[in-house]
Amino acid sequence: MQLSKALVVLDLETTGTWIEKDKIVEIALLKYHPSGSRDVYHRRVNPGIPIPPAVSQLIGITNEDVRNEPVFSEIADEVLGFTAQCDFAGFNVERFDLPLLERELFQCGRRFEWQNRTIYDAQKIYHLNERRDLTAAYNYYCQKNLENAHNALADAEATYEILTQQVKKYGTRPDFYDPHRKFRWWNGELYPMFGKYAKRQSLQDIARKDPEYLQWVLAQDFSDEVKELVENALHGKFPEIPSAASEESL
Repeated sequence: MQLSKALVVLDLETTGTWIEKDKIVEIALLKYHPSGSRDVYHRRVNPGIPIPPAVSQLIGITNEDVRNEPVFSEIADEVLGFTAQCDFAGFNVERFDLPLLERELFQCGRRFEWQNRTIYDAQKIYHLNERRDLTAAYNYYCQKNLENAHNALADAEATYEILTQQVKKYGTRPDFYDPHRKFRWWNGELYPMFGKYAKRQSLQDIARKDPEYLQWVLAQDFSDEVKELVENALHGKFPEIPSAASEESL
């Protein structure tokens, strides 16, 4: 790959997938120079919040592993210095790694204007050049060839088989409390995805600090499930996040 300027390949391990809330646990930056030389910046980070057990199992990093590591604000200037004037590459970096890194830096009082750089996203290239339709998914997850593709019944049956295999392979975890995605789980608490507290204050904090806002929610056109949740919150009752679903729960 011929480079006209330095290229940083970025990968983050984080406490979860919520860009506005989750925190960096590990950061790796590989800087490739036009000369062919390479620099490496790699370190773990104390996120300041617990790493969920399911995430620890996935990334192999526990709370104890990062207990004595620096918080992100202590390495923010190192990260900015390492990536200055560079283009970026990675897998799904435009949708996840770069926006999350930008938010972490912003919270440290730093500006990170990655949108002005050239971005090489390997996921986009992969999706543009390789099949990722139902037939390909059926072959990958079920090790079968999909007969009668684009027949509605055959496609529906294949989709169920794929979902069953995905639950076996990955398990499931509830990101959202309700089907309409009005409340999202994060760090064991529920956060509204709407209104003036969207993505900023937990339901517990709102109930304690601004119960009038929850009374307003009850008067609006939300689902019965959301209204029951809010009504319970006003009485100090909050649900616990469900554990990962089993295969039979599909």
